[in-house]
Amino acid sequence: MNNVALITGSYGGLGTCFVNIHAGKGGDLILVGRSQDKLDAQAKEMQEKYGVSAVTIEVDLSSPEAAQHVYETCKETNWEPEIIINNAGFGGQGDFARERTMEQDMSMIAVNVETPTRILKLFLPDMLSRKHGKVLNVSSTAGTMPGPLQAVYYATKAYLTSWSNALWRELKGTGVTVTALLPGAMQTGFVNAGGLADTKLFSNAVDPMQVAQDGYVGMEKGELNVVSGLPGIQGPMMKFTPLFPKKAMLDFVYDQQVAGSANK
Repeated sequence: MNNVALITGSYGGLGTCFVNIHAGKGGDLILVGRSQDKLDAQAKEMQEKYGVSAVTIEVDLSSPEAAQHVYETCKETNWEPEIIINNAGFGGQGDFARERTMEQDMSMIAVNVETPTRILKLFLPDMLSRKHGKVLNVSSTAGTMPGPLQAVYYATKAYLTSWSNALWRELKGTGVTVTALLPGAMQTGFVNAGGLADTKLFSNAVDPMQVAQDGYVGMEKGELNVVSGLPGIQGPMMKFTPLFPKKAMLDFVYDQQVAGSANK
């Protein structure tokens, strides 16, 4: 396999964009997700469309054993990813104490935080021994502030950005880089799955392909952070967030995420 990219959440929204971008450059693929049928269909499409090799790993990324399974599968088959894109993740709207279930939020922490951490804990030593490798962790502009009504999601993305940035410095000069992608609101399955379709925050959601392009190019360059896809008010919001009084900002974010707010 040539210039192999391991991409989690490969057949959803932003993941599909990353897969097409990498395959379009002639790179081979390790596609990771929980539906074997969707993985097989995607692998076949990439092979036929781009003439690249595409292999699959079916796994539930909320499982504590998921990362180990991915790593062991790659070792047993001699697949060596040059690129790792930790793209899989999900959110969900609702009051933490009164609406969100324990299972929902613990699964979110597992997929958004625990599994990416385990994946790099396993794969980074191999990249370091080869003295080259690229990692792109898909975080979010949500990670730059607290997120009432998406409290756990925003916190998981804050972790991803902080962790990625720390790794960027630890790996400096090794030939291995870690880049964080911080998208704004995008038109992906994430919106409907998280119950966010009729919120103000997602009323002007952008197409994910440009976000994926920006993230992929930033990863190739070894950039620290890539911010992309800020629709409507999100651009000014990102710029002035550090200047807002904290309580006023929390009220504003809350209002942006109340279901039905897009129509008010």
